[in-house]
Amino acid sequence: MTMDQTKILTRLMEVVRNLSTMIDIETYLQSILSAATELTDSETASLMEYDEGSQELHFKYVPWFHREAISAAKIPLNASAAGWIFLHVKPLVIDDVKNDPRHYGKIDDLASFTTRSLLGVPLVLHGRPMGVFEIFNKAGGATYTEEDIFILETLASLAMTALQNDALEVAAQSFKNEARELDHQKNEFIAITSHELRTPLGLILGHSTFLRELVGDQYHEQVDAIIRNATRLKEIIESLSSVDNYQTGGASLRSRKVSVTRIIEDVSASFRDISLQKEIALSIQIEKNQDLLVDADGSKIAIVLSNLVKNALAFTNNGGRITIRGGIDTDFIKVSVEDSGVGIPSKDIALIFDRFYQVESHLTRRHGGMGLGLAVAKSMIEMHGGRIWAESAEGMGSIFTFLLPFKEQTADPNATPPFSE
Repeated sequence: MTMDQTKILTRLMEVVRNLSTMIDIETYLQSILSAATELTDSETASLMEYDEGSQELHFKYVPWFHREAISAAKIPLNASAAGWIFLHVKPLVIDDVKNDPRHYGKIDDLASFTTRSLLGVPLVLHGRPMGVFEIFNKAGGATYTEEDIFILETLASLAMTALQNDALEVAAQSFKNEARELDHQKNEFIAITSHELRTPLGLILGHSTFLRELVGDQYHEQVDAIIRNATRLKEIIESLSSVDNYQTGGASLRSRKVSVTRIIEDVSASFRDISLQKEIALSIQIEKNQDLLVDADGSKIAIVLSNLVKNALAFTNNGGRITIRGGIDTDFIKVSVEDSGVGIPSKDIALIFDRFYQVESHLTRRHGGMGLGLAVAKSMIEMHGGRIWAESAEGMGSIFTFLLPFKEQTADPNATPPFSE
C-alpha cells in the first residue's frame, strides 16, 4: 500500500467514525464534501437530491460560497450530467465538459463558476437512486481515475446513510410528538368523561337504593339489576381514574404499616362465594405467624390483589383452582396469584398490563371487562416502587406476581445514637 493510499484510507476512516457521533447533518455532509475535494484534488463538490414532485434534481449541500447563488436552482434529468447519472444509476466522468452536451451550463452562469471536468456518482438507497454526488475540476487539468470513483462512491454511501439516519430521526420524533399529543387527548377525554359520569351515576345508585326499600318484593330483581350494573359502571370509572391519575402524576399514596397477610385473607374471603359458585378451589399459602408488614397504602394493595383474583376467576373454568401465596423474598414482600385457567398466549404476555388491552378480540371474547384491571394493578404497584409481572403458558394456567419493597431495620447494640454527646 502506497503512502497516498494510506492517507486516503485514514481520511475515509475518519469520516466513517464521525458518522457514529454525528450531531448535525449539515456539518457532517459539509465534512463529506470537504473530504471529497481533498482526496480527489478537486476544486469543489455538490450533493443533489431528487424531487419527485417536480421530477428534477435540486442542490441539497454545496460549499458556502455557492450556496446563495444556486440554492434554488433545479437541474433537469434529461439535459444534465447529473440527470444522466441519476437515470442510469452509474458513475460518470467527463474530462472536458465543453465537448460533452450532457453538461448543464446554466449552473455555471448562476454561480459565476467555470466547470472544466467532473465526476459524479449516484446516491443509492435500497437499489433506488435518491440523488447525485459530484466533484469538479481535478487539479492540474488531470483526468479522474478509478481510485477517484472509489473514493466518491464510498463518500456517497456515507452521505446516503447520514441522510437516511436523519430522515428516520425526524420521522421518529414526529411520531413521538404525535403519540404524545394523542395520549394527552386520550387522558383528557378519560378525565372529562369520568368526571361527567360520576354525578349522574351517583344519583342512579342513590335513588335506586332508596327505591328498593319502597317497592314491593316483586320489583326487587329489577331494582337489583339497576344497582348491580350501576355499581359495575362505577367500578369502571374508578379504574379509568386510577390509571389516569397515576399516568398524569395526580395519584397519591396514604402509606402506613399494613399487614399484607391480612389483605390476602380479606380479599380471599370477599371472593369466597363466587369461587364456590364456580366450584373453584380458592386457597391461601402463607407461612404461619407471618404478618408480612410493609409501609403501603393498604386500600390500593387490596385493589391490586382483588383485580388479580377477579382476573383469575374470570379465566379459570369450573372445577379449577386458584392459590394466593404470600412471603418474603430478600428485601421484598412477594405475593402471587396462581390459577389453572386457560393461560395467556406468549404474544400477549408483554401487553396484558396495557390499558384496554384484552387477550380476546371483541368478536370472540367470552369474558367481560374493559382490560383495565391489570393496568390498574400495574399502576398501583409501581406507585409503591414495586413491580408486577405474569408467567403463563396457553392452556396451562397463569401466575401473576408482584413485589413490594421493604427493609427490616435491625438495631445494632454497639451503634452510637445519632446526635449523642
